[in-house]
Amino acid sequence: MNILILSAGTRDLVVRAFKNALSGKGKVIATDCSNLAPAIYEADRAYIVPRINDPGYIGTILDICRKEKISGVLSLIDPELSLIALHREEFEEAGVKVLTPSYELCEICLDKFRMYRFLEGSGFAAARCYLDAEEFLHEKAKGRASYPVFVKPQKGSASLNINRVENDETLRTLFDNYDDLMIQEFMDGQEYGCDVYIDLISGKCVSMFLKKKIRMRAGETDKSVSVKDEKLFAMLASFVEERGFSGMIDVDLFLKDGTWYLSEINPRFGGGYPHAYACGVDFPSLILRNLEGQENPVSVGEYEEGVCMMKYNDICIRREEELL
Repeated sequence: MNILILSAGTRDLVVRAFKNALSGKGKVIATDCSNLAPAIYEADRAYIVPRINDPGYIGTILDICRKEKISGVLSLIDPELSLIALHREEFEEAGVKVLTPSYELCEICLDKFRMYRFLEGSGFAAARCYLDAEEFLHEKAKGRASYPVFVKPQKGSASLNINRVENDETLRTLFDNYDDLMIQEFMDGQEYGCDVYIDLISGKCVSMFLKKKIRMRAGETDKSVSVKDEKLFAMLASFVEERGFSGMIDVDLFLKDGTWYLSEINPRFGGGYPHAYACGVDFPSLILRNLEGQENPVSVGEYEEGVCMMKYNDICIRREEELL
């Protein structure tokens, strides 16, 4: 059994986790569009491929799948999730399981305003969002909205191009100069992240790992501590099962005045997943069991609380002649 990890980038710890799970059973193949992506050098075999918007990209990936006898394929970047989900049938014809939810769910997760609407009736609170600056200003004049707010691209990831806005002038300037923006109510509660796995066979939520975020850097969790909340676990399990999610997802939440606010869902391994893995929450092994046709037992919250993660820098060294 071989696994293909697309757009591996700097996510070497995810590659290592799959190598550990596959030890003696198969190989990890990784791709990236750059030969300076360090994670590809952790894989058993790697390929340099075109960018995901290249017309020949999917054909290239399918060729790799056939050549390497791939059983399951996943991506580590948001824009590619919808792409491989869209071509699910072609992958299945090649005998490959696409490890993402449906195309529709991937698109909803990528679009922050659609996610806001998607959360209505979910049981979770959500920060109020607006697509139109004048609608927000009207609500503010009525006393139903206030500064500060976040102005961000409607689609995007890694917290890129997010601006905290404190006044009308800045708000109008941003909307006059940039397209496809949205306004989001400022959240000042405690931020959390939850790594969730929904079994590919049973559709049940079988594993969760909740972390309190202590520090963020470039949109990813830099320092965190493991915690548990049984009420939240039950709410999340019900939500992801009812809405049809599958596989691994990364959920961003806020806790404010005793209320859980769901902010974003990324249907992939999150940047903070290594914290969960270090605490024994082994999603790669769950994936492999599913690919072998076995359901995973429910093991939500089976980890130790009070375990801290602190990211630090490391480097990958290769001679130029060793680069792919």
